[in-house]
Amino acid sequence: MEDPERVTVALLVAVAAAEEGRPTLMFLSKEAVRLAIGGVAAGVACTGCPPLPELITRYTDAGGTYLVCPLCFHAKQLDQDHLIKGADIGGTVPLWKWIGDGATTFSY
Repeated sequence: MEDPERVTVALLVAVAAAEEGRPTLMFLSKEAVRLAIGGVAAGVACTGCPPLPELITRYTDAGGTYLVCPLCFHAKQLDQDHLIKGADIGGTVPLWKWIGDGATTFSY
């Protein structure tokens, strides 16, 4: 992983929102699309940080979902059959439909 601390912080924020019952969607683009492939989000970013697989499980169990950029995903020749639970391929149009009249967003 290019920046495990960035991934950890993004997941911590998303997990907190999902566990509080907020509708939560992570839009994965660029290299982050790899996180939607089973087994990729592995390891621990830092001493005291929760393991990435634990964060992925908590996020999914709380109803969090992922929208995976199709251009980025297919450019990396990844296999849709290996997407994790809660992940769907979709671009900016489905993203804006999900956002609707507004949403709180963070970018990492």
